[in-house]
Amino acid sequence: MKHLRILFALALLAPTFLIHAQEDESANEVDNTLRGQFEELERKSGNYRANGIRYEVIKLSDLYETKNNIFDSLDTANKNIKDLTSTISANNAEIEDLNNKLQETTNNLNAVTEEKDSISFFGALISKGTYNFILWSIIFGLLLLLLFFIYRFRNSNFLTQQAKSALADLEEEYQNHRRRALEREQKISRQLQDELNKQKK
Repeated sequence: MKHLRILFALALLAPTFLIHAQEDESANEVDNTLRGQFEELERKSGNYRANGIRYEVIKLSDLYETKNNIFDSLDTANKNIKDLTSTISANNAEIEDLNNKLQETTNNLNAVTEEKDSISFFGALISKGTYNFILWSIIFGLLLLLLFFIYRFRNSNFLTQQAKSALADLEEEYQNHRRRALEREQKISRQLQDELNKQKK
């Protein structure tokens, strides 16, 4: 029966022991953030009344430790800010350098593209479309000149053939006229000779 009472008492006290163990564990888990340190400082601080005035009591060593931790955190934060600022400056310089290189590359690419799409014509760069227009205009103009000269040549050739034909006709007519004139002259000469012969008799 005595053992039963002891077991019963232990069963009632077990949750209490568990609660105290958890409180001890949570007390051992220290929150190292500044907020945690301030909360720990508030938890450890006490207060009292004297002459109707309420006083808050904080242990100076805890206050100094918290103050040092705050300054250490500020120093670390400032160092991180400086490091990040220098990193940002270095990144900005690198970005600016890369932008300049990109602009230079873009300009070179545009120049190469323009040169690729252009043709040197009498020392000047002109676009391929303009070059093709000029080239085909010249070809078309030369073709028109060739057709004009062929027309003029054929016209001149036709006129020359007509002139030659007219000249041949004229020469033939002249030869016929000359032959007839010669025959008439011979006939007149014979008649004259006949008349002279008659007179002599």
